[in-house]
Amino acid sequence: MGSIGVEDPTYPPVSGKRTAPEVPAFHNDSVKLEEVIDALRVAGGCVIRGAVPVKDVNQIEKDVRPWLDADVPWEEGGFFPRETRRAHGLAQKSPTYMKSFVMHPIYQQACDRILSRTSYPWVGQKREETVSKPQLNTTVIFSIGPGAKPQDLHRDDMIHHNYVSEDITPDQWTFSREAGIGWFVAGKKTTRANGATRYIPGSHLWDSEIPPDESLAFYAELEPGDCFMMLSSCYHAGSANTTKDEERLVYCSFMTRGYLRQVSKLRPVIVGLRLMILLLMNRKKINTSPMTGRCSKSCITTTWKS
Repeated sequence: MGSIGVEDPTYPPVSGKRTAPEVPAFHNDSVKLEEVIDALRVAGGCVIRGAVPVKDVNQIEKDVRPWLDADVPWEEGGFFPRETRRAHGLAQKSPTYMKSFVMHPIYQQACDRILSRTSYPWVGQKREETVSKPQLNTTVIFSIGPGAKPQDLHRDDMIHHNYVSEDITPDQWTFSREAGIGWFVAGKKTTRANGATRYIPGSHLWDSEIPPDESLAFYAELEPGDCFMMLSSCYHAGSANTTKDEERLVYCSFMTRGYLRQVSKLRPVIVGLRLMILLLMNRKKINTSPMTGRCSKSCITTTWKS
């Protein structure tokens, strides 16, 4: 493991000037789940080098390029700069995106560990176990062209009204504080100059009333196939593309808690998910409750949307 980013590992204080912890960097061939969980606990994010094979990265671009080219720009002053192009609903557009990217073992294991929830409600005089597993919330690819202005720093968990009222330390952090986990892979080399995703390490530990501080931002500079994982409670944004001829191409997905509303348009997924369904069926527990029982294969087929 190596570390990149802000050198001072001091954690955000309750008052006074805030600092940011280092951002751990791992390699896909040797990274362990516990290392990733610890990185998310302290920094809210980490980099995993070589997570997706370059041949798969290139295939995903080939699959979705027609939709990127067909996208229209946002209005001037919108949430995304006009130079941004997007492609959504990728389960229907790129089986490789689902198999190699979304279903990456470390990403799914981290989501399963942090975002699953088990409850024990009373049903009459008997206590039942109910399990909610994570769901796929968003699938999107961003193409950021030259001249794009920086996006404002924001937290993606704001869409689920995930509000926390106190600063905490890494030792006080619990899984229950989180609503989702993002996963970004570079389709092309991403640099600070061409608009690399920036985020504030450790901001998942902040009170929701604390605004972002650009001086603490870390830029996730990646080679094709490298990934950046981040809790959705961290401040982050796309950056300015100050180059003359470079495209920043980033593939993105978010998993959220299974009982939260999905952001992507809910459409039945028929193509490209057969492998994912089989992989999900290997879990010891799927979403269950005493009213519905254990989900069957057909249940997953009809409820996992993108």
